[in-house]
Amino acid sequence: MITRRDALTLTGAALLFPRLALPAFAQGPAADSLLQPGPLGDVWLGPADAKCTIIEYASMTCSHCAAFHKTTWPALKERWIDTGKVRFTLREFPLDPLATAAFMLARADNSARYYPITDLLFDQQATWAFVPKPLDALEQMMKQAGFSREKFEATLKDQKLYDAINAVKERGMTVFKVNSTPTFFINGQKHQGETSIDAMEKVIKPIVGA
Repeated sequence: MITRRDALTLTGAALLFPRLALPAFAQGPAADSLLQPGPLGDVWLGPADAKCTIIEYASMTCSHCAAFHKTTWPALKERWIDTGKVRFTLREFPLDPLATAAFMLARADNSARYYPITDLLFDQQATWAFVPKPLDALEQMMKQAGFSREKFEATLKDQKLYDAINAVKERGMTVFKVNSTPTFFINGQKHQGETSIDAMEKVIKPIVGA
């Protein structure tokens, strides 16, 4: 469960892990395990039979993640996901309780508005994540998504939801050695850090035969 005290004492920027270079996963058991969903399931965009699969581990309070979703994500979605060549999912890797709270809100209503809410929160990150009273700002932001105060508070008190999101992070850390955000797995191969569309396309094009 997220409390206001937890969120008020933390900001995402100060808690970013060091960007350590780690070996990429090879295709095989590790890559197969990577496709297994967490307790809440994955919210996929793009067809299941796409040749290229991208899994992103991100934190809602990570400025690098927000920059990726502002500068690279629109082109990735338009050129590759919407055209059916790439399948994509965003997984939770919260770096602090405020990021956990944001993901819990995105997962409300059985993840029915997962991407609209995560897109909104990444786009407006500076207005709620890095302010004196971030949870109050987050509550105001979620009003745009139709959350009443009662729904907002009830969602953040959902212990099962809280545990499920942290289970995704824990598995990312222990099984797949994720230690910074954003981290991408493209057909099982690890790529760390904010990246441009040109850099992503250098990896995607050989996979899809473009």
